[in-house]
Amino acid sequence: MFAGQAVSLVGDAAFLTALGWKTFTIAGAGKIGLVLSVQGAGLLTTLLIGGALADRYERRRMMILSDVWRFVAVGTLAGLDATGHLGLASLVVLAGIAGLGDGLFYPAVGGIIPLVVDPLHLPSANALMGVARWGGFVVGPALAGFLYHGAGSAWVFAIDAVSFLVSGALMLLARPRAVDVEPSVGTLGEIREGASYVARIPWLWVTIALFAVILMLQLAPQQVLLPKLVRDHFDRGVGSYAALSAMVGVGTVCGTLLFGHLQPRRRRGVISYWLWLINSLAIAGMALAPWYSLAGGLALVRGVCIGFGVAVWETMLQELVPARLLGRVISLDFFGSFGLMPIGLAIWGAIAGIASPGPMIAAGALVSAGMITVVLTRPWLRAVE
Repeated sequence: MFAGQAVSLVGDAAFLTALGWKTFTIAGAGKIGLVLSVQGAGLLTTLLIGGALADRYERRRMMILSDVWRFVAVGTLAGLDATGHLGLASLVVLAGIAGLGDGLFYPAVGGIIPLVVDPLHLPSANALMGVARWGGFVVGPALAGFLYHGAGSAWVFAIDAVSFLVSGALMLLARPRAVDVEPSVGTLGEIREGASYVARIPWLWVTIALFAVILMLQLAPQQVLLPKLVRDHFDRGVGSYAALSAMVGVGTVCGTLLFGHLQPRRRRGVISYWLWLINSLAIAGMALAPWYSLAGGLALVRGVCIGFGVAVWETMLQELVPARLLGRVISLDFFGSFGLMPIGLAIWGAIAGIASPGPMIAAGALVSAGMITVVLTRPWLRAVE
């Protein structure tokens, strides 16, 4: 599983870098929001269904089927690009189709890790998977920048498509344990059961609701405006755009390894929120930095916070949520956190030209920092171990 994800995640990071810059060159910064919002809408369409299916059927099989689905979508995109037939309309449609496969994949991969390792080793396993995930954001953008400049975007898309086949083939060799499945009450009933569980636990539902707003305020503007920031503010090209993403990746690998070494067991809720607060402040600093080197350093700081924070959060979910509900809770976490992203991407795309990209990105990050600070004062957060 680790090997398959390591390969696939390199392809994913390269794909996102190439997709953003390709859309930027075809139709401008505003249309990046359109493409990414459609991809996000595709993910959200199947995400809750994927969570219910992941708690009912074999999670490994769902991962393999999703890999095949995304191979077809991204492979078609690569073929159109290579033949000169790739336009904005086809980018939008194929990004949405790939997003549908993502929605089936994420609940399955998030819920399968406790089935392939013993409970004692779960934090270490999450650290290792974090290295694969965030290492992809080091290698992938660098690979995309090199290939895009030298051979063209079609090669980047083709590599991502092949990575899905490699991931699916390696998952055939995995042997996860089975989960006890209760009698089905139907897909909608199972989704309601997962939602009812989340609604009873403040640290779950508040965090999910909070991040629905935060990601719309700080991730969406980065995805839409970062190419413009790199070109207009720093006067640099696709290589420097990819390098900023790679610096975040380096930081996340370091943060994940640090989590694997420390493996905190107390005040994990507070720790995760402090890391997200520092991340928000680093985004604002990166967007307003007068020098590209300073922006790169702050991107590295961001990565450390993200890597450590995500590993803490995933381990908490896997240890504190019952195994029979884990797929649905993970899908609700994704769905809630990213639920407003398509709207956010569309909004930021529409207003991309009204001001300089740096202040716009910084404003969203600072508002997010204020919201996180409020939650840090809540006593129920301090009680989460």
